Amino acid sequence: MQAERILAETVREAGDRIRAALAMRFRDLDMAEEAFAFASLRAVETWSRDGPPRDPAAWLYAVGRRRAFDLGRRATVRADAVHDAPEPEPDPETILMAAFEPIPDERLRLIFVCCHPALAPEARIALTLRTLYGLSVERIARAWLTSEVAMLQRLTRAKRKIRDAGIRFEIPGPDAWPERLDAVLATLEIAYAQAYEDAAGAGDAADLAAETLRLSGLLVELAPAEPEVLGLAALIRLTEARRPARLDETGAMMPLSEQDMGLWDRRLIGEAMALLRRAAELGRSGPYQLMAAIHGVHATRLETGFTAWTHVVALYDALLAVRPSPIAAVNRAVALAEAQGPDAGLAALSAIEGPERLAAWLPYQAARAGLFAKASRGAEAAEALRAALALHPAPAERLFLERRLAALAQ
Repeated sequence: MQAERILAETVREAGDRIRAALAMRFRDLDMAEEAFAFASLRAVETWSRDGPPRDPAAWLYAVGRRRAFDLGRRATVRADAVHDAPEPEPDPETILMAAFEPIPDERLRLIFVCCHPALAPEARIALTLRTLYGLSVERIARAWLTSEVAMLQRLTRAKRKIRDAGIRFEIPGPDAWPERLDAVLATLEIAYAQAYEDAAGAGDAADLAAETLRLSGLLVELAPAEPEVLGLAALIRLTEARRPARLDETGAMMPLSEQDMGLWDRRLIGEAMALLRRAAELGRSGPYQLMAAIHGVHATRLETGFTAWTHVVALYDALLAVRPSPIAAVNRAVALAEAQGPDAGLAALSAIEGPERLAAWLPYQAARAGLFAKASRGAEAAEALRAALALHPAPAERLFLERRLAALAQ
């Protein structure tokens, strides 16, 4: 049991970096994943018999590397291997830290590496989330409102292109950052969203919140003149500032409108507002600044005591003009209901194209339920709540939805 516990901790803390190190060394994502899986299985047997090694991460990397060499591709792998660095030694973190320079953080370097411009934007983001963050295909598919099968096919095609085109996993210099920056920002955005969707922070993506908060701050230091970098950092800080108020005393999720504002983190809000002011001075607006501005309006409720919903709607209109998405459209419908009444919100919700894509997205069903309830359409609200509950929400969200459903029955 001790061996299994240590293996689980090592995979959680270093697994993504080991997979990335294998991918960079052998230029083959499938091989990296297969080799890492083999090493993990071997660890269960070996560690249970002989005890865990002194450095479990280094052990997994060494076994994974040997497995990769044994997969019948020795000649090709050796030809493509990185020769301008010494043979990797024990610790995969040490290997990667020694590899580069202008990007001082290991994980951020690897995100830039994986966001290769030769791949389609969605493919490079999905591959990065899968390889570096270890997110499941199901999670990544949900982020794009697509099926798991479709996302798996997309990932498979991207890996095939990397292999067939001989794309090299090289750490880019500063002159190559701009062509990768959008994908890097989107990767951080989606990684944070995966953590935020669980209010209690009880899921397997919980640690991504603190990590993306940290990485977004580092990215600001590396690219202080990129307004969208500032915008994303502000967005994450404004959202994370509300985390202390996201649960009630029983552990149920608290919607934004009902949160105790006194629990919000004023320091993070202040940092975010300063970042937004810096971004505005650069004179180039973009979607991350607009999303941050929306959350900034919510934050001003601390001072004014109310939310300027008409401003929120106007900002969503601007966001949809530059980055159309059904997710933003759903959020706009909720804001419109607050500004003009539930019927206006429901009309906006019904006008969104592709409702079949949204049916399996929990916030959409929750939004429908909330608007139907506001419009005194209890039966339809209950139907939407049951649909939301069928999507396997996290514990805090489930408790919130169950209470709303019970309240409708009274």
